[in-house]
Amino acid sequence: MGNRTEVTEFTLLGLTSAPDLQVPLFIMFTLIYLISVVGNLGIIILILMDSHLHTPMYFFLSNLSLVDFCYSTAVTPKVIAGFLIGDKVISYIACAAQMFFFVALATVENFLLASMAYDRYAAVCKPLHYTSTMTPGVCARLAVGSYICGFLNASVHVRDTFSLSFCMSNLVHHFFCDVPAVMALSCSDRHIGELILVVVASFNICFALVVILISYMFIFVTILKMHSADGYQKALSTCASHLTTVSIFYGTIIFTYLQPSSSHSMDTDKIASVFYTIVIPMLNPLVYSLRNKEVKNAFKKVVEKAKLSLSFTC
Repeated sequence: MGNRTEVTEFTLLGLTSAPDLQVPLFIMFTLIYLISVVGNLGIIILILMDSHLHTPMYFFLSNLSLVDFCYSTAVTPKVIAGFLIGDKVISYIACAAQMFFFVALATVENFLLASMAYDRYAAVCKPLHYTSTMTPGVCARLAVGSYICGFLNASVHVRDTFSLSFCMSNLVHHFFCDVPAVMALSCSDRHIGELILVVVASFNICFALVVILISYMFIFVTILKMHSADGYQKALSTCASHLTTVSIFYGTIIFTYLQPSSSHSMDTDKIASVFYTIVIPMLNPLVYSLRNKEVKNAFKKVVEKAKLSLSFTC
């Protein structure tokens, strides 16, 4: 790749260059990142510690939290450093690595959300066969398949992007090395790369969305047939958190990647990107913990155990 470019580093223009906004944005994004780290790692620890949460639903949730933590970490610290010390330069290799891990982990999240929708379908529509349908082997294969698809997808996009020649500007009109923003700097023909980006992204997003929509279509039909108010409420509460995450994630992803390149605005793309790179990893643990009684109960148990251990030591 190095032989095909004269650019050795890129400069990330970031969200804004206004001096008055650097400190407030630094504080805000630091708080968001800390909440994201604590929330996602906390969810993982709770699920590992509480045997009642060793179910398919929480298996996928722990993987979702791991992915959110990792892909937020791939982007946010560099953004925070840019606000704090103005360090907006990123090397050619670091840019490729950031793009690879972001694309890979975002794609993994895409397929994990589809797997979680299928899990909810099995739980609501076929409760008697749930344990035989969502076996540990099935869950493991769905999770591993999500990771394989994610890293293969990232390999395709990074190879296509960094096989282009960069011999003009090295100013990336974004706060991280996103595929469209870096591609826009190429001085070689990028139409094939843009076409591959749209086709592959469309397939990944549409495939996952079809699985999610079909799953929820069957779920809602089953819910409408329920005569028990408790069963109706339980089914809705089971799916509400997942639907909230799906709506925010796919809304911003579709807005950013599935529009024609001619209608792309880097400023609007940056605003949308803030949601799925920084805000969503923070929201997911909050959405799943605040709306989930089992997670709340597990957290209370951990707090009670900590209090008991402290009382014994004192």
